[in-house]
Amino acid sequence: MNHFAGRLGIVQRVLPSYRAPLFDLLAQHTDGLSVFAGQPRPGEAIRSAMHLSVAHWQPAFNLHLLSGPLYLCYQRGLLDWLQGLNPDALVVEANPRYLSTPQAIRWMKAHQHPVLGWGLGAPPVRGPLAAARTARRLKFLQQFDGLIAYSQHGAAQYRALGIPVERVFVAPNAVAPRPNAPLPTRSWDGQLTLLYVGRLQARKRLDAILRACAALPAQHQPRLVLVGDGPARAELQQLAQHTYPSTEFTGHLQGEALAQRFNQAHLFVLPGTGGLAVQQAMAHGLPVIVAEGDGSQADLVDDHNGWLLPPGDEAALRAALAEALADPATLQAKGAVSYQRVQDTFNLESMAAAFIHAINTVKG
Repeated sequence: MNHFAGRLGIVQRVLPSYRAPLFDLLAQHTDGLSVFAGQPRPGEAIRSAMHLSVAHWQPAFNLHLLSGPLYLCYQRGLLDWLQGLNPDALVVEANPRYLSTPQAIRWMKAHQHPVLGWGLGAPPVRGPLAAARTARRLKFLQQFDGLIAYSQHGAAQYRALGIPVERVFVAPNAVAPRPNAPLPTRSWDGQLTLLYVGRLQARKRLDAILRACAALPAQHQPRLVLVGDGPARAELQQLAQHTYPSTEFTGHLQGEALAQRFNQAHLFVLPGTGGLAVQQAMAHGLPVIVAEGDGSQADLVDDHNGWLLPPGDEAALRAALAEALADPATLQAKGAVSYQRVQDTFNLESMAAAFIHAINTVKG
């Protein structure tokens, strides 16, 4: 991985625990990295990091304004942090809802240092005043010297909006490092294990997993393990008692306990939105069933290593589970493809290298 010969600043609304390894890795390839980030709103399903091991974390004071589609955030202390750090390059979230971002951009431009935006992409705007809203979004994004997308899909959206090709970069979204252990060898005792890892909340569509498992032929019904916690846990446990009573709820796991669950499973499933655990599952050599969400899933999953489903399609979920659980040998082969993709592309090292490349390009 190349090195950025300068101080790097990163602005985040919050500092999720799963991002800490990326920022610490980036810090090892700069002349200093400081992250400016605050706390989530009460009730948000975000597990915040408690510290950074290599990078510096400067706590921000987040002012949360309004809610839902009208939500805005202002971060106090941002200019003071910039003046103290004087970064040679800055990476911020490419989100116009964060009201202090334009101040940071102006400060960096005044000091002739580049600013990069980091985001999911720019999906087409529909509904009332779509043309005006699209123009406003483009004006916001044109302030950046470069844009880093999570996926090829997101990068294509930035380019389609009018951002020049040479200013758009892709850093494949990852939370797990390149595997250093060999591909796990799995056996089965007549019943395969289906695993979910993540928050237990409505948008993950875990109710659909319960119904899909219950609808399978008895000889193909899996051992279902749901790892995680969240606001929907009690409701899901009640539904499981009536729908699929053998479901195991483990609560939140991390470290070796979580790795053990990945290695004991035969198939990973995520029928709802989000889910960086998909990349973790692939790192453990698991085939995956995921719903299309923000577009990054299409980079990770295809017929060679799993099943990519239309969002909210329970019939497609049932069909994919039936096909997968009836053929353990194919699961092993698809899992090997998942493992190789994480080895080659979808890992923290590749993500950090893409960041350093983008920063050096716009700085150079």
